[in-house]
Amino acid sequence: MEPVFINNLKNRLKQHLPGDIAQNKMGVITKFPLKSYLSNDKSRPAAVLVLLYPSKNNWYFFLTKRTQNVDHHKGQISLPGGVIEKNESKKNAAIRETYEEIGVLEKKIKIIGKLTKFLVPVSGFEIFPFVGWIDSKPKTKIQVTEVEKVFSVSVKSLIHKKTKKSKKSILNGIPATIPYFDLGNEMVWGATSIILSEFKSVLKDII
Repeated sequence: MEPVFINNLKNRLKQHLPGDIAQNKMGVITKFPLKSYLSNDKSRPAAVLVLLYPSKNNWYFFLTKRTQNVDHHKGQISLPGGVIEKNESKKNAAIRETYEEIGVLEKKIKIIGKLTKFLVPVSGFEIFPFVGWIDSKPKTKIQVTEVEKVFSVSVKSLIHKKTKKSKKSILNGIPATIPYFDLGNEMVWGATSIILSEFKSVLKDII
């Protein structure tokens, strides 16, 4: 039997999603468009997973910090996930990548829905976010070539108003205002914050 929170979340994910209305709240603001690395409108599909687990009357999910060895988004905070392989379903890719990156056994992960896909022009990825859960906090084991560390964030901290912040910065030589979530003492921005912005909007409908 599913916990009440998971059942409510699954039912909400079946309904109309906030989509770009929620996603755009975390978009980087610049006077000039950032360089796009897409060629001939060809994107690379990737899947990520918001993996929830219960602990001490609260729900948590995992985030990872990428190493400096990866090709894209070095040192940034990400959800577990990666490129979808040929003939692989999007859902299976999210589960497989979660196992490969943080060691959570695939058979224990239960997918309950998905969030809105979106394109990341600066890296050329089309990201398909999924939401799943596991019965209890699992042991994790990071893939050291891609993941520097894995940490947990509570659902309550994500929806708290004070965790959403912004800062001035320079991206590719262009002045920018970067919205971000302050989670686990880390700056969560870009694609991950866009996904979490929609997830936050969904959560606020059921909490």
